Amino acid sequence: MLLALAAIWGSSFLFIKVAVREVTPGEVVFGRVLVGTLGLVPAVWFLGGWGPTWAGLRRFWRPLLLVGIFNAALPFWLLAWSEKKLDSGLAAVLQASMPLFTAVIVYLVARSERVTGPRLVGVVVGFLGVVLLVGAQPTGDLVPALAVLLTALLYAGSSVYAGMRLRDSPALVTSLGSLGFATLATLPLGLAGLPGEVPSWKVFASIFALGAVGLSVAYLLYFTLIAGSGAPYAALVTYLVPALALLYGAIFLDEGITASAIGGLALILLGVALGTGTLRLERLRAAEGTVGE
Repeated sequence: MLLALAAIWGSSFLFIKVAVREVTPGEVVFGRVLVGTLGLVPAVWFLGGWGPTWAGLRRFWRPLLLVGIFNAALPFWLLAWSEKKLDSGLAAVLQASMPLFTAVIVYLVARSERVTGPRLVGVVVGFLGVVLLVGAQPTGDLVPALAVLLTALLYAGSSVYAGMRLRDSPALVTSLGSLGFATLATLPLGLAGLPGEVPSWKVFASIFALGAVGLSVAYLLYFTLIAGSGAPYAALVTYLVPALALLYGAIFLDEGITASAIGGLALILLGVALGTGTLRLERLRAAEGTVGE
């Protein structure tokens, strides 16, 4: 299930790149969240029913509105806009810095997770990878690269906020509510840039895949993973998505895999492993297993 989720989210960067070749970022985002919202509607009958779902939406509508804007509408638009210039694989690698921003934000907001020792080293190493990637971009691609970093920052901040304000909200309510508000927020962008000609089938297929698979199916997979295996295991998808996105871009879009992309990815993922404690936890478990043998 983890590999399936990584394969879906890794392909999202590919589909965005295909779609923005013919239509505006606003249209891509609106179509994406609209399809994602509609795709979750049938799940309501199987996961709780409309009564509890409506009650949850009414109770949590304010935080859901903010999450819909800052965890979906705005970062989705920034990512689509940046991919008009950047390779899809590079965008995925830069966005992999999201857990680093999360570690810093959690420390600044809660002061409960101190970023010291190996975690501090991980944050520094990860951001060195970001600097390497951004610095390697041509001057014209610098702003799009920074826009992707802003998406990572928005994802991190909204995730921390959702963890604080939506802790008691069912996964379906959180997903449906945030995507519903994102659809309303992006409606003007979607209508304002309607193309003069009907886009190709590739655009329609890409937007459908982004919404129905990349949001509806992926959200259900993600929350099922969290419920069944725990959040730390589900978070391992962070390590798989950028590598798969690079592979998709190289195979289907003829994008080059540069040394700076590989080096930046290695530094970011090492930084994420240290900064989130994943690498330290794995070592402790290995040590415990050795002692028990």
